[in-house]
Amino acid sequence: MQREITTTGPLLDENGNLQETGYARSLLRTYDPRQVRGGLGRLKEWDYYLVQCGDFALALTIADNTYMGLYSVSLLDFRAGWEVTKSKMEPLTLGKTALPRTSAVGNTAVAGRGFGLSFLNDGKKRLLVAHMDNFRDGAALDAQVELDAPPAESIVMMTPFRQRGHFYYNQKINCLPAKGRVELGARRYDFPAGTSFGVLDWGRGVWPYQSTWYWASASGTLDGVPFGFNLGYGFGDTSAATENALFYGGRLHKLSQVTFHIPFDGTKEVDYCAPWTFTSDDHRFHCHFVPTLERASCVDVRALKSDQHQVFGRFTGTAVLDDGTVLHLKDFFGFAEKVMNRW
Repeated sequence: MQREITTTGPLLDENGNLQETGYARSLLRTYDPRQVRGGLGRLKEWDYYLVQCGDFALALTIADNTYMGLYSVSLLDFRAGWEVTKSKMEPLTLGKTALPRTSAVGNTAVAGRGFGLSFLNDGKKRLLVAHMDNFRDGAALDAQVELDAPPAESIVMMTPFRQRGHFYYNQKINCLPAKGRVELGARRYDFPAGTSFGVLDWGRGVWPYQSTWYWASASGTLDGVPFGFNLGYGFGDTSAATENALFYGGRLHKLSQVTFHIPFDGTKEVDYCAPWTFTSDDHRFHCHFVPTLERASCVDVRALKSDQHQVFGRFTGTAVLDDGTVLHLKDFFGFAEKVMNRW
């Protein structure tokens, strides 16, 4: 079942539960944190941008988890085979980062000793600016990236959890046209217009203490047409709809269930750097994924833990649009991840 929501209105009812569950093609429902009833200490809000051009990628995060703010910068050089992530934490942010209630417009900025991040969105363009002292080998990082207006359609999920008052309101915008640069000391990385694309992961919700998610995303062009996909599962009740979707020429083509087949090594441990396979139960997505670089991190601080494996690489296979058109992918660049949290 893939239940599409087409009506506007408040996201939550008077008890803090979702008015409707399913997916939409744009951010139709109005999010208001004052309607949250599931416990403000469980409220989590974030904006995550990833911008890539095939040779390197930049990821920026501003997250307010109520009891803690997390501000992160990642730079990945696929040619040289390295990645660096630097994060800053701030206790008891309690919503003071003032992340916008909509992805359509609004600004947010954070700064502290030796770092600063700002996401500026006037409703037409987005400007991402980042600075981080001592990012790699003593060199500071400075980044400025501009994202053009988003495609007509994206994937928006209204997903409940078993606990009352717990929900996840999420939008993934693929194929954001990008241009800009990253300066790392004397070295410069350019995002050329036309071959650089961004993805936004916009999340607002009240989460349970433990969760695991699988997510894969890719954005680029296929025979000159903007193409991308979003795949994911692993948390919440997705019986009304999944977040699996193809994007072709700015339009969403809905998929059913997709499974990530992550390989194991000879010791029964997951081997994230070996080739993966992705299959869908509706036979509309089948791809092999060859990893290029893994960004792995594990933070384990008493009651809090985040074990992340984000793997970048190339997808080869087929994707089928709603009208039956078969698209052939060959070394299409993207990423896939598995994240386990106690938060």
